[in-house]
Amino acid sequence: MAVTVQECLELQLLEVEMLLSMFPKKGEINLDEDAVPSVQRYLRNTDGALPPQLEYSIAIDVGEAKVKVELQVRLPHMYPHVAPQLFARSNALHRQQQLQLNTGLASHISSLDSGELCLYEAVQWVKENSLPYLENSKISSESASKEVAVKETLHRMWIYSHHIYRQELRKKIFDCAKKLNLTGFCLTGKPGVICVEGLRENCEEFWRAIRYPNWKHISCKHVENVETEGCIDNLRLFHAFEDLQFQAHGDYGLRNDYHMDLGQFLEFLKQHQSGHIFQILFGVEGKLPDK
Repeated sequence: MAVTVQECLELQLLEVEMLLSMFPKKGEINLDEDAVPSVQRYLRNTDGALPPQLEYSIAIDVGEAKVKVELQVRLPHMYPHVAPQLFARSNALHRQQQLQLNTGLASHISSLDSGELCLYEAVQWVKENSLPYLENSKISSESASKEVAVKETLHRMWIYSHHIYRQELRKKIFDCAKKLNLTGFCLTGKPGVICVEGLRENCEEFWRAIRYPNWKHISCKHVENVETEGCIDNLRLFHAFEDLQFQAHGDYGLRNDYHMDLGQFLEFLKQHQSGHIFQILFGVEGKLPDK
């Protein structure tokens, strides 16, 4: 004999009544106030349209810490002869753990006899089987936070200027680098080159401080970021902020233009594992003369 929708809805109302007696506290079962009355109205007059499917959620305490796992329930009109739509969720679960928990729940519900009310069974399963997922989620969260906490990034900026001459400007560069705990160098003369390395926020503050208000013909040509799980000091290529002057010999007219010997500068870069920067700064590949 075929089961009718009316019979299924009557069983659903009985199950809701049972669950409300099991979870009497406010907030334990979240059920729309018109959900049950709309089903009852339909059962009094079955000639009308079917009522909305019953939907509600059950807050389940898991473990000694009473972590909340919410079981969301949606019942097809022919439940319990059709499987209910269930979804367990918790703020304490990562997406992957939540997926695994719901896969296990669905497998368990499908193993039960069709036609039997099963929401009490689902609640018990969630209560008894959520803890391992919650513990794994906590462990992975702690591991991730530890990993984030120990990782640091060394920031290195390579700055090019047409020239660096003025004493007050050079003083500003060195004072700023010292204040911000930056290592690197300032190549004085024509061209002028600055390298600073340290924490990103300190490098960016240095760049803002020296660039404004009125330094023209200056640009940041290249930025490097190196991540470490230890101290960034181990990644520094320079152990202080150096004053470099590689002045070339020769007469450059009536005024000494302080041209720098770029061959010496290239050698300096290579000594500090930075030979590749020469081409970035000047657009040509650096080559040392044969000795």
